[in-house]
Amino acid sequence: MGRSTAVLAVGAVGAALAVLCGCTVQASGDDRHSPVRIELPSGTPSAKSAPPDDGAGDNDDGHDDGNDDKPGATPTTAPVTPAAVLWSRGDEGRDVRELQARLRQIAWLFDGPTGTYDDLTEQAVRGFQGKRGLPRTGKTDEVTWQRLVKMTREPGKWDLYLMGGQPADAPDARCLTGRVLCISKSSRTLRWMIDGRTVLTVPVRFGSQYTPTREGVFSVYWKSRHHVSTLYDSPMPYAMFFSGGQAVHYSSDFAATGYAGASHGCVNVRDERAISEMFAQVRTGDKVVVHW
Repeated sequence: MGRSTAVLAVGAVGAALAVLCGCTVQASGDDRHSPVRIELPSGTPSAKSAPPDDGAGDNDDGHDDGNDDKPGATPTTAPVTPAAVLWSRGDEGRDVRELQARLRQIAWLFDGPTGTYDDLTEQAVRGFQGKRGLPRTGKTDEVTWQRLVKMTREPGKWDLYLMGGQPADAPDARCLTGRVLCISKSSRTLRWMIDGRTVLTVPVRFGSQYTPTREGVFSVYWKSRHHVSTLYDSPMPYAMFFSGGQAVHYSSDFAATGYAGASHGCVNVRDERAISEMFAQVRTGDKVVVHW
């Protein structure tokens, strides 16, 4: 076969490929050679294309360990390091409160926050992990925490203490003498105090902006163990009235929903045992201080 015949044969092969592929590759600029390259088999094998260097064949000092292309060599696999556990069952503190508050935001937890990593918290974490393909350990590790943070907003103070448990602030100076129900709107707490000594502290909530709890110095003028509001037709057990229709009393709604609700001006207590004890000790005429 002559040179011209060979050229025609190669051209025919190229034309056939173009028809089969259904498209034409155009050369750009001055490059007149087609980017489609056809290599015919030869007696010499082509060099193997090297994969990108990802460091898999390197030792810790950066040197190649020579295992990549040796027949029969066992590939080295870096051990998987478990994510560090941040909190688990039995842990307590502000960080656990934040974990619980974030789980509440996405409906994995409905109680609390309590600040204690209990069985309900463990179950909520396990469910959250399983839903996202993470190991269902029930322990909050770094990976679980970062996934949760990305899905939620930073909780505010009253998200963290939705059901109470916040530390009480210092008592008002007017509370340091005598028998006093010392009520702080700043920390949402009530201290039952006698001669400057705190006998009992409980979380409380107040009226809404439309029915605010009055501030100032008052005194208990009436106690009613099984009182029912004639204005709102709602139970007010262990009521200790101090200003008109406003009283310190137990609230089952506060016990159920926390600071998600509000009173009609009264000082609500959610701990029935504690207010029962307080009701038994407080006398008519004892001072009531409501302050910021």
